[in-house]
Amino acid sequence: MEEDDIVIEENDALKSFLPNGFGKQEKEANIARQLEKSKRPRQDKAVSEGVRRPEHGTLNDGSRRFEDRERNSLDRDGDGDENDDDDSEDDEEDEYPVSHELLFKTHERPITSMTLDLSGSRLITSSTDCTVKFHDFASMTPTTLRAFKSVDPTATKSSASSETHPVHHVEFNPVSPSTILVISAIPQAKLLSRDGEPIAESVKGDMYLRDMHNTKGHVSEITTGTWHPTNRDICVTAGTDSTLRLWDCSARMTQKDVIVHKSRAAGSAGRTRMTAVAWGASPSGNSSNLVAAALDGSIVMWNGDGPYTRPSAEIRDAHQRDTWTGGLDISSDGRTVVTRGGDDTIKLWDTRKFKSPISTVSHSSTTSQFPTSSIKFSPTSTSIVTGSQDGSLHILNPATLRPELTTPVTPNSPIISLLWHPKLNQILTGSANAETHVLYNPSLSSRGALDIMSRAPKRRHIDDDPALTTDQSSLALTDSTNIVTPSGHLSSHTRQGLRPPPATGLTASGRSRDPRRPHVPLTTPFAKTQPDERHVRDNIPLSSMRDEDPREALLKYAEKAEKDPMFTNAWRKTQPKTIYAQVSDEEEEPESKRVKKG
Repeated sequence: MEEDDIVIEENDALKSFLPNGFGKQEKEANIARQLEKSKRPRQDKAVSEGVRRPEHGTLNDGSRRFEDRERNSLDRDGDGDENDDDDSEDDEEDEYPVSHELLFKTHERPITSMTLDLSGSRLITSSTDCTVKFHDFASMTPTTLRAFKSVDPTATKSSASSETHPVHHVEFNPVSPSTILVISAIPQAKLLSRDGEPIAESVKGDMYLRDMHNTKGHVSEITTGTWHPTNRDICVTAGTDSTLRLWDCSARMTQKDVIVHKSRAAGSAGRTRMTAVAWGASPSGNSSNLVAAALDGSIVMWNGDGPYTRPSAEIRDAHQRDTWTGGLDISSDGRTVVTRGGDDTIKLWDTRKFKSPISTVSHSSTTSQFPTSSIKFSPTSTSIVTGSQDGSLHILNPATLRPELTTPVTPNSPIISLLWHPKLNQILTGSANAETHVLYNPSLSSRGALDIMSRAPKRRHIDDDPALTTDQSSLALTDSTNIVTPSGHLSSHTRQGLRPPPATGLTASGRSRDPRRPHVPLTTPFAKTQPDERHVRDNIPLSSMRDEDPREALLKYAEKAEKDPMFTNAWRKTQPKTIYAQVSDEEEEPESKRVKKG
């Protein structure tokens, strides 16, 4: 038998066991499988009754397989009408980037706003948990969807007792993405860098001045703000003091101009709260339009380049009075303005005939609970996106405001913030359940979520799970533990056989061992909101008189005042007995003291 006639059978088990090569093996990503996992379940609608059928994700595995087999059998039977309907629905869904989704869960409370830079590589979200989260698409994988930095813009100290406030709005500079405008529930706006470092902060105005033109800043809470569409150094903020204030960011956020909105509503004393503001291009293309909404139901428009002494157009009863109009946006061509009011309506306005709405539809409002509920135009202004109270995303026709597509994103949780990025062609939603969803379509979208899903999942180490690890600093050291310093000598506590002092907790006097945490005095069980009684007695003069009867305190000095008078001591010898003037009946008394007789 020759060597060529020898046939060696392949052992598949041994082949799979042995490595294909040596060295570090790179894990390749199965992009098709990961995209299939992120595909959203298709929503079927009952045409006859208008009732949406259950999602595939709500069924169990057996029901889902049975439904899939039934659908496949119907397709094989050649039902042409149903196939045409399915094709039309698929074409409608493929028109918008909503076929796949990516979920971020980095906040603890409802998400108020979100922003993306021009390139679409960095996502920043804000929430009512008083934090701003920074996400970088270039460093995330399908298993590491987390924020790389968290910033509290209103925190003054790195301690648990510092005062913080919810964040209403964050927005990248559309011309220079290195600057971020942050609006919190305080009278001061902040500018942060791309990495979350503070750059500048606006000043607080004098609340005791009546004329708001004379103050250098807001005197009460700021509700929202936005950037100039073409000028990188100008931004505007809207406050509850009935003013819009323009800031020059090139000079460390100094006030450039003040717009005072005088409300004409009865009983408002000329003041109201500004609820929303938008700054967009004008139809002529020469300047810009600045549009703002107020709590008195009015919508006001100014020329974006000034002067701001008088508005160019105003609609007094655009929405119902005392309802919060949180959604406001201007189309890319500057011809139309869309508003979402607290009176459960969405209205479309023409900036060239700013008097009455073009279209009006009813839509449930969530601004009573979430004031920053938004509505946005698509990048090409061919669609309008907004959320609903039941957690569905509505894509509306910009001419008739009728829904072209309605898809659930977060069932039973309202959608608050929305964003449609022009370069990525992806829709981002922020909900009341602290979830951020990125909707995309692999054939229509680019980068962003697609970059994340094209990477291999990171293999998670056991130390990455905090539930399976223990912090060594929290462990108590025994007497037999030897602590060796870098010089090779034992520490003083080890030589003496003593346990080293802990780094956490309180000292014997009640003060914190953490130098960053201030001393908080202990509260008594009878007065939890009042300072300690000993502290008041030692540091506040005459504090003992607080619990004393004032009448008894004065009568205590009656005997001393009679023996040694202070004010009548000069007449002690000439007039030892005090003589008081007696009023006769003949003297006339004032009209107010005269008693009527009879």
